Amino acid sequence: MKPVIFGLSGPALTPDERAFFAESQPAGFILFKRNCETRAQMRALTDSLRDLTGRDDVPILIDQEGGRVARMQPPEWPEFPAGPAFDRLYDLAPSSAIEAARANGHALGLMLSDVGVNVDCLPLLDLASPDTTPAVASRALGSDPMRVAALGRATLDGLKSGGVVGVVKHMPGHGRARVDSHYELPVVDASDAELEADIAPFRTLNWAPMGMTCHLMFTAWDAENPASLSKKIIEQVIRGRIGFDGLLMTDDIDMKALSGTAGEKAARAVAAGCDLVLDCWARMDEMEEIASRLSEMGAKSRERLDRAMATIASVADSAEMVELVAKRDELLALA
Repeated sequence: MKPVIFGLSGPALTPDERAFFAESQPAGFILFKRNCETRAQMRALTDSLRDLTGRDDVPILIDQEGGRVARMQPPEWPEFPAGPAFDRLYDLAPSSAIEAARANGHALGLMLSDVGVNVDCLPLLDLASPDTTPAVASRALGSDPMRVAALGRATLDGLKSGGVVGVVKHMPGHGRARVDSHYELPVVDASDAELEADIAPFRTLNWAPMGMTCHLMFTAWDAENPASLSKKIIEQVIRGRIGFDGLLMTDDIDMKALSGTAGEKAARAVAAGCDLVLDCWARMDEMEEIASRLSEMGAKSRERLDRAMATIASVADSAEMVELVAKRDELLALA
């Protein structure tokens, strides 16, 4: 098994993809809007991935956050709110905000497990500030570490109740980015002491089964490499000070914050200590290069993967989703 998660080009596997995935055996897959048309289509697609790999628990990921980041969209699926909605409610009623976040996560989990998706790249634990790039601020759960951790925990618990594994992101913190890492490398010059606040929510939830890195340069920790490619940051900060021992994946290595070919970036990320590389765009030449550059998944990474997927709870059906959405909306209306 290769330590990589690949994207798919469309609503069904192509013959080339089927042959390539059967040969390369990626650890998992990630879905985007181009892969999500109808419930029946998505169920057929995820079933085909399980059949192809021979793994009932193969990770099938999606970025279904709510707000601007939603791969499954109306009218086939309901809209979900983004993180700031829960942050606003927390100002007025913290316990209601936590209850709303849990109900929201549970409803999301039921919606995803209904179509065979078992991992959601949520929650964000990044701390928002007035200068945070809108790419993150429009999705964040707030600016206070305790609040973000509380809402993040509720989201993780809700997703788990819906049969889905959550992914805490973006470690060790994306909130100080002033530019969008999709297009350029953010450089953070904050001191080590200042960055304690950024890692606090991740430390509180360091038991999470999965986490995702960020493509930011933190000069206080490593002035030469962004976090996803930094052995210092992964070993000393993420695994060390945060204490995270779950499955660690990169953010999408196609993002322009990183330089080099797809294969070079993938190899550097694994060498730095990431368990998995995330490559989202289903470009066959890039996927082939990545597969050729990566060795088989290491024993410790495989153990983390198996441990994370073993946390998935069985879900009878998705009938409860409507009730959960109504409960969430009633609570959010308080704000």
